[in-house]
Amino acid sequence: MPKTEAELLAFLDSLGISVKTHRHPPLFTVADSQSLRGEIPGGHTKNLFLKDKKDNFFLLTVDENAVVDLKSVHSLIGAASRVSFGKPDMLMELLGVIPGAVTVFGLINDTQHRVRVVLDEGLMRNEIINAHPLTNEATTSIAAADLIKFIKATGHEPVILKVAS
Repeated sequence: MPKTEAELLAFLDSLGISVKTHRHPPLFTVADSQSLRGEIPGGHTKNLFLKDKKDNFFLLTVDENAVVDLKSVHSLIGAASRVSFGKPDMLMELLGVIPGAVTVFGLINDTQHRVRVVLDEGLMRNEIINAHPLTNEATTSIAAADLIKFIKATGHEPVILKVAS
């Protein structure tokens, strides 16, 4: 059973990580979320749940305006082949979220560590990073250093690379 938003926030609190969560109507796309600009400071994320032909899974977390070349990103992230978007059933199984709510915080649900997380270096230049807290009805703001701390606490090793333009 996937973790809830409340369980995520309790986990962050147990790590000594302070966050601020903003409630809003459901947001399914970057375009939807851009209506909140000015209300929520910091870098805003776009998350790509990808897989290669050997069923290796990747979560690319980039700035909302970043462009990722899906035809060549596999060579940067260590995929066995070109990548495609992972199917919704695998997204739910591995990260515990639905399409439109993909988030780096979903790593809390990947207890078997099947997803390799890649953070774009451009995004990580922000002091504060914003992501959905397992639901697209809220946005949680977290310090960049605390995001790394969270990822490591889930048993994942974050890779920071320039994957976007």
